[in-house]
Amino acid sequence: MVNSHEKYIKRCLELAKNGFGTTYPNPMVGSVIVYENKIIGEGWHKKSGEAHAEVNAINSVKDKSLLSKSTIYVSLEPCSHFGKTPPCSDLIIEKQIPNIVIGTIDSNEKVSGKGIQKLRDAGRNVVVGVLDKECQELNKRFFTYHNKKRPYIILKWAESGDGFIAPEKKEEQKPFWISNEFSRQLVHKWRSEEQAILVGTNTIFEDNPELTSRDWKGKNPVRVVIDRLGKINENYFVKDKSVKTIFITESENLSSHENIIYENAIFDIRLAEKICSILQKHSIQSIIIEGGKKTLDTFIDAGLWDEARVFKGTTIFSNGTKAPRLNGKCVEKKIKNDQLLTYYNHD
Repeated sequence: MVNSHEKYIKRCLELAKNGFGTTYPNPMVGSVIVYENKIIGEGWHKKSGEAHAEVNAINSVKDKSLLSKSTIYVSLEPCSHFGKTPPCSDLIIEKQIPNIVIGTIDSNEKVSGKGIQKLRDAGRNVVVGVLDKECQELNKRFFTYHNKKRPYIILKWAESGDGFIAPEKKEEQKPFWISNEFSRQLVHKWRSEEQAILVGTNTIFEDNPELTSRDWKGKNPVRVVIDRLGKINENYFVKDKSVKTIFITESENLSSHENIIYENAIFDIRLAEKICSILQKHSIQSIIIEGGKKTLDTFIDAGLWDEARVFKGTTIFSNGTKAPRLNGKCVEKKIKNDQLLTYYNHD
């Protein structure tokens, strides 16, 4: 029986992934309804404010009379509270579905076991914890945000074949590309998948980046810029007001306006922690930190990172800014002539 449960929860996970990048602040969830070993309905959560996975799965069942003899599978505990939509646990009870199999518990304090309890109190058979680890991994951003009270943090940089992230001198005020065009497009895809992107002051002055996902179809992330002294002016792309941009600064005489938000922080040894608190205040569940070295090291030294994606190109600089150094589990992948190294700061 466990194997059949796993088979259907795997299908729930496949469906849930269709919502990657579009469900914030909600988690990705998939659901299937099974009658006599056959899937008769399935659905996933597509966008915050729209129907949840269980609702879409129930609505997709043609013969509703079968619901009272079926099992509903869902990758995450059904909600039990009124948000933008009614509670899914109430709908499951209303439709008289007798069996519920759940991948993992929802750690959001608004749910956190309450949906399961409501279903059991209504006399339903509830199984919990099928492919629990896989279901947790799918929503690592959501769980990190609710459990650790900070965003899921991805570090990203490109380094030369001899370990530098920037040459000693540059001719122009624009990014110096170490990685190839396929790697660069992948970075834009990543930006569209995360809620925010963060860089330091020097990166703005050296490269004047747009920090958008323009080379990939998808939304632009919220831009977060460290600007201790408030020196970044309107001549830089990050001040173009096209995207919500948060500036973290010690300067207190700056006022927020039209997509430009100033947040104050004292720049001391706890800066990374303070930035995480500011990001949580803005409900940011995930962020990709793209540099420069000082900014990356601030988070590495504080141990505040979950994943690091490092491109290693074939260019040789001989001199320049040394790339950060990481220890930990590493997975390697080739992208044309680039090497992509992914580090994880957990088991």
